[in-house]
Amino acid sequence: MIQVNQEFIHSFYKRRNRVSNKGNHGHALLIAGSSSKMGAAIIAAKACLRSGVGLLTLTCSEKEKNVIFNAIPEAMISTDFEIKNQFNCNVIGIGPGIGVNQFSLNYVYQLYDNQLPVVFDADALNVISSYHLDWKNFKFPFVITPHPKEFDRLFETHATHEARMETAVKKALELNTVIVLKSHQTIITDGHHIYINTTGNAGLAKGGSGDALTGMITSFIAQGYSLLHASILGVYLHGLAADITLETQSEESMLITDVIQNIGKAFKQLS
Repeated sequence: MIQVNQEFIHSFYKRRNRVSNKGNHGHALLIAGSSSKMGAAIIAAKACLRSGVGLLTLTCSEKEKNVIFNAIPEAMISTDFEIKNQFNCNVIGIGPGIGVNQFSLNYVYQLYDNQLPVVFDADALNVISSYHLDWKNFKFPFVITPHPKEFDRLFETHATHEARMETAVKKALELNTVIVLKSHQTIITDGHHIYINTTGNAGLAKGGSGDALTGMITSFIAQGYSLLHASILGVYLHGLAADITLETQSEESMLITDVIQNIGKAFKQLS
């Protein structure tokens, strides 16, 4: 097991090129939110942008467009629900707040013809487990970021965190994927090694935390990190920003929007 600390992060962290432009830092597509869960989309999008992506496109319906414009003017909006038309993106993040229904199932079905890397979270994982979709037909590189209940829906019930870790290693190798198993001490595995995160606190045990992490990992993949390194960096900085938030909030009062505001300070600690 490998401890993820600042020294380890520095072994692959890329400093931003001072002469770069937005085109050098990737273009992410986020498929998130629904009529009753637009907050999930906004949280994921803000975290994605705060993590350095050059461009971000967020899908939404026509009636939700103004909500996004007002909350995140930096994001572009697509009301075209055909993924194949988002040709200029280089990574897809899908799941926060999309619901488990035929509409979200159609989104996942569209990915079968996709070649871009994908980050699956939340309801995208629930769609896969609810409709018993076959992982082996996924021809693209992907990351999954389940919390314990989502993990058990995908891979059967486990009695302990240790048992889930064992299954995560096995499934990551079998599916050729990266698994981020979220918990009080999140682990990341590619099936060859287990990486144990050392940042974060109980203030993250609230709705929205996973949405922000999805946005961050998606952002780092867009910027050219490998799926494994993007996942490790996303988890580490997500937790570090939460630790910094404790300077002004308690674990009880902390909101994920507070944490997103401190992503910049977390980056500065790396520098």
